[in-house]
Amino acid sequence: MLAGKKVVLGVTGGIAAYKAVEVCRRLVDAGAHVVPVLTEGATRFVGEVTFSALASEPAQTSLWHERDPIPHTRLGQSADVVVVCPATARLIGAYTAGISDDLLTATLLATRAPVVLAPAMHTEMWEHPAVAANLAVLAGRGVHIVAPDQGRLAGGDVGAGRLADPSTIVAAVQTALTPPDMAGLHVLVTAGGTREPIDPVRFLGNRSSGKQGHALADEAAARGAKVTLVTTADRPVTAGVDVIRVETAAEMEQAVLARSDAADVVVMAAAVADFRPVDSAPTKIKKADGVPEVVLEPTADVLAALGARKRPGQTLVGFAAETGDVVASAGEKLARKGADLLVANDVSAPGAGFEHDTNAVVIVSAAGIDQDVTLADKRAVARAVLDAVVAARTPTPGRASGLPDPPRSHP
Repeated sequence: MLAGKKVVLGVTGGIAAYKAVEVCRRLVDAGAHVVPVLTEGATRFVGEVTFSALASEPAQTSLWHERDPIPHTRLGQSADVVVVCPATARLIGAYTAGISDDLLTATLLATRAPVVLAPAMHTEMWEHPAVAANLAVLAGRGVHIVAPDQGRLAGGDVGAGRLADPSTIVAAVQTALTPPDMAGLHVLVTAGGTREPIDPVRFLGNRSSGKQGHALADEAAARGAKVTLVTTADRPVTAGVDVIRVETAAEMEQAVLARSDAADVVVMAAAVADFRPVDSAPTKIKKADGVPEVVLEPTADVLAALGARKRPGQTLVGFAAETGDVVASAGEKLARKGADLLVANDVSAPGAGFEHDTNAVVIVSAAGIDQDVTLADKRAVARAVLDAVVAARTPTPGRASGLPDPPRSHP
């Protein structure tokens, strides 16, 4: 989503300015063209040379540039997004009041691009009514606010006002650039691998990390959907996502079936166990007692159950972790499970599948291969999957009847 996008990175004079260096690096790594704009106060905490070395263009600090008489207009008009990190109380106040007395505030007033503010300040300042009122006004104007965290502040204080994690800020920039093409939809996503207990200590499980399912939930939320995430993974979740924690296949089944009827889109990205022990020992099995006999039974097929009860207008997406003929297996599973789309991958391929930050998948529909997604980070894969969902829900001339209804508009 950030590849090729021009990002103006504003840095103001707060102690958290050093974290903007990491934000800059992450944006560049994501493929963005980053232009740093530092206030005079920022240069007291971080150096222009640091940002010039890491960014796509040299850092800029002044309105009075000899070779560019109107730098703020050029920056504002060419930016795809402007992010300010950290955003001090002074910057927030000036931006709210429409005051431009330096390059950064002038650029903010000269742009029609999305704006992301990541405030950072002491707790007393963060909680001041004037700051809260200013942020409320900016949010009402469509500015994306990345709320600060609780934690250690300058001078050894602890409280609210600590700059959000750089990964959270970059994710907010991605969200600001994401079209809200899933607004009005309720998306139910499953993630992680289930654990089937043998005794209180041991379990049958798999290597699923939940990264792909969580990336799907984050992407759906960024695209305006109401998201419910049923997960076994202890991973960060985008603010606003409703999270249901489960562990076993039975718990996953119960949580999903209880919520599926209300969902417009169900994405079964979790690696649900196919088998579980018939009996789970109430106490730890001792090694001295010899090798135990573990008898297995099949778990419920949640995807097939969803396919059987799928209501009109609902889109069902299944996942298949394979090690052989991925496309053939995906097509067969798609028909057998009653899904609309099947996302299949070869988990034995380098860099793909379980535990990796990257994945390579084939997205299959009843018409055949819709898309072959080569190795990419899991957020990019999530984007491709949801693009396919949106396309499947959008009627086009000549498309066969019986496909799900298009997305509903805001109520």
